[in-house]
Amino acid sequence: MTPARPRPRGLARRLGAAAALTTLALTAVACSNSQQAADSSGKAADAVSLSDQWIKAADSGMSAAFGTLTNNSDKPVNLVAATSPASATVEIHETAPDGSGEKMMRPKAGGLVIPAHAKATLAPGGDHLMFMGLKAPLRTGAETPITLTFSDGSTTTVTAQVRDFAGGKENYQPSGDNAAHGG
Repeated sequence: MTPARPRPRGLARRLGAAAALTTLALTAVACSNSQQAADSSGKAADAVSLSDQWIKAADSGMSAAFGTLTNNSDKPVNLVAATSPASATVEIHETAPDGSGEKMMRPKAGGLVIPAHAKATLAPGGDHLMFMGLKAPLRTGAETPITLTFSDGSTTTVTAQVRDFAGGKENYQPSGDNAAHGG
């Protein structure tokens, strides 16, 4: 039987230090991954606020919501959808010239991008949230919730006050056979 060779003390210390560093590194990676997961869940919704929000009073059919979206993050944020219990559907719309130069309201392809540390305005005659298929009249002074959905899947719900607004020739009723609206 061969006697056991004693280990040099330096080797044992180095192995112990290597094991400790490996454990520390794995812990750091796990914490980093957890932080990234936490940052990515709700990130856009946490970074964006909607202020001065309101919705146009209407008896039936269609209406629109307006306000100012502010992105407080270091990255652009993309609003891709909205919903409200006040209407069957809500679409992100823009006002743009048609082929003849007339302004038309239409769904905004790809949603609404809010640049980093910037604002995007939802306003009559411009970008807005189009409420289609109102479930009940929207009466002046009432409030209605609107849930905003961002490209990362996060959501936030805001409340908009219903206001009277004569408008600048906005027509929130369907025109023709398509979803475009006269403006």
